[in-house]
Amino acid sequence: MKKSLIIFLTALCSLSFVRCSDFLDVSSPSQLGDEFVTSTPDEAFKILSSVYGQLAQNNIFFNGYGWNDPLGSDAEHYPESAYGSPNNKNAAMRISEYGTEEAAGGFNNAYAAIGYAARLAGIIAKNSDYQADKAAGVTSDWTQLYGEAVTMRALIYFRLVQSFGDIPYGYENTAAEGYKLSSRFDIYDDLIAQLIEVEPLMYKLGEGGITGERLSRTLNNALIGKIAVEAAGYQTIRTDVEGLYGELSFTDKATANGYKYSRRNDYADYLTIAETWLAKAMGENAGSGHIITTDERSNVDNPFQRHFQYAMDFEISPETLFEIGQKQGNGVDGMGVNCEILYGFGRATTGGNGTMPPKVFSASRMNPVYYYDWDPADKRRDVSASVTGLNAGNEVLLKLNCGKGDNSANGGGITLNKWDYCHMSEIYIEKQRLSGINYPIMRMGEVVLLLAEAKAGLNKDGEALSLLNQLRNRAGVSQLTGLSGDDVKKAVVKEAHLELFGEGPVRRFMLRAGTFSEDIDAMHERMKEVAEDIKSKGYATFDNGNKFPAYIYTKTTGGAQVTYEAVDGDPVLSPGWRGVWDWNLGGDHNLGIKGLFADPAETESALEADGWTKVAWGADFADYIDDFVGATVGGIKSHDDVPMIFYPIPLETLNHSNGNVTNGYGLPNR
Repeated sequence: MKKSLIIFLTALCSLSFVRCSDFLDVSSPSQLGDEFVTSTPDEAFKILSSVYGQLAQNNIFFNGYGWNDPLGSDAEHYPESAYGSPNNKNAAMRISEYGTEEAAGGFNNAYAAIGYAARLAGIIAKNSDYQADKAAGVTSDWTQLYGEAVTMRALIYFRLVQSFGDIPYGYENTAAEGYKLSSRFDIYDDLIAQLIEVEPLMYKLGEGGITGERLSRTLNNALIGKIAVEAAGYQTIRTDVEGLYGELSFTDKATANGYKYSRRNDYADYLTIAETWLAKAMGENAGSGHIITTDERSNVDNPFQRHFQYAMDFEISPETLFEIGQKQGNGVDGMGVNCEILYGFGRATTGGNGTMPPKVFSASRMNPVYYYDWDPADKRRDVSASVTGLNAGNEVLLKLNCGKGDNSANGGGITLNKWDYCHMSEIYIEKQRLSGINYPIMRMGEVVLLLAEAKAGLNKDGEALSLLNQLRNRAGVSQLTGLSGDDVKKAVVKEAHLELFGEGPVRRFMLRAGTFSEDIDAMHERMKEVAEDIKSKGYATFDNGNKFPAYIYTKTTGGAQVTYEAVDGDPVLSPGWRGVWDWNLGGDHNLGIKGLFADPAETESALEADGWTKVAWGADFADYIDDFVGATVGGIKSHDDVPMIFYPIPLETLNHSNGNVTNGYGLPNR
């Protein structure tokens, strides 16, 4: 069972500091007890644990703006209407619908957590034991705590920049009036410098009792690299604030009124920084962290899925760099927290009223065109996406009716499948959003892809391909060879889709590549072509041999079993990684499927005579094509559009800046 220490300690330290107010005009946290706080490392950690607790409870990374990230690419979409659902604005880039308070909770709570982390770092810096260990070059619990606090501050600021663009920076724990926007590039430079300064002070993963539930030197190094990659990539920047970016020069891909999609011209300098530190995170400072390349389980062989199974077994995967600790259930201590994993990001479930898996809304769905394009031999496909969900104790087909308003297993499309109640080692049935599965922030598979991106940008094509092939090798698919230049860069983005679907970073890889709008526009056209083929021929054919049929056949059969790796020709076991837990209900509850990747018209009469039911599949996709296109970043209308992923800075912050802080990008200022 994973440790829940951080969550438990939150209650102990909730009174240690004064909470920041709802805008940046904040007073300093209490001076009370500074000496006591640094009397022992354990006492200091109680304060740091309050910040971890805020990550778990206060919508800094999820429940608020963060959970839109896994929806906004050409492979990922939201199940409900692209044009009416209030939850899909960011992913679909419907910026005209925002109010100033759209993400106020996440914004304010992030600054509050930053204040706590910065305050603790300042207190520890004055501690004589910390000073002695630092001077001696000794990594200790004291130096780890200092580095952890600084790294936490950097991680949250980085998250704010990704979600809000240029923001006020460095005002924590001061009585600020008239603060101003800081250039994201200046923020990135400062964060990188601070992270480099503290990284030697920290334990690597596996040292000093540090696991993936705490920030380590390994995560620190990866974060340096990730920030540098972001600084180097194409991104949407403002042109309406004179002098915001100083002397920096840019190459533009597209422009709009007051903003543009651009890359800084000295990007290679940042890719070099990224290359150095991402390699350290994978190598000399990896500690116990590594990508999983073998599967020790006797009944299956899927190293990719093994990482996600650790989470469902309440263990920390060796591939995890950092995940936010969660505590299952409310319990007598009242410390259970809303956990989006297995609610927003699990296999779709309608809910079982306390006797079967709770509802899984399943916000992240896979574009059917992307699903059918996937190499059938790739071990990641069925782990990443499922065509079935759960309705109480029954496995059901997920209707391709995006736009109808359905979610959970009632419809909405192919569901994310990396987390599934039926694959948990201890089945949890009590209440939605309280599964206790940790919320992932970063894993080593992403580090491999980031390093490949950096090397591709530095024209080190062979090294980039070698990294991609590490991931492809464990997925059981062919190695990439003979590519160069832009083809390698495109291969990085494609591999990010295959590896990280539904986890959040996919659209960041697309954005940094500079082809986001082109790729979205091309996917929109492809989706329409597939829909037309289904309408005119009864199916659409893909280059890998798959056919996307208008209708398929299903049959409830097979008892009740959780399924694993696919077995060709078995309608219950193919696709794999689905099925249903045996709830001791008796009878058949698994769903057999025939014709999912072929046109079964020639066997229609025989199937129906054998009890199989003909159901709409691609026909629904074709009928709902406008909604599918709208949900797949429908705010992009052409390849010349500027991507706009930012949320508005809240009104309270705008009002207390004396006019120095405004929202750009067409976002509201009142």
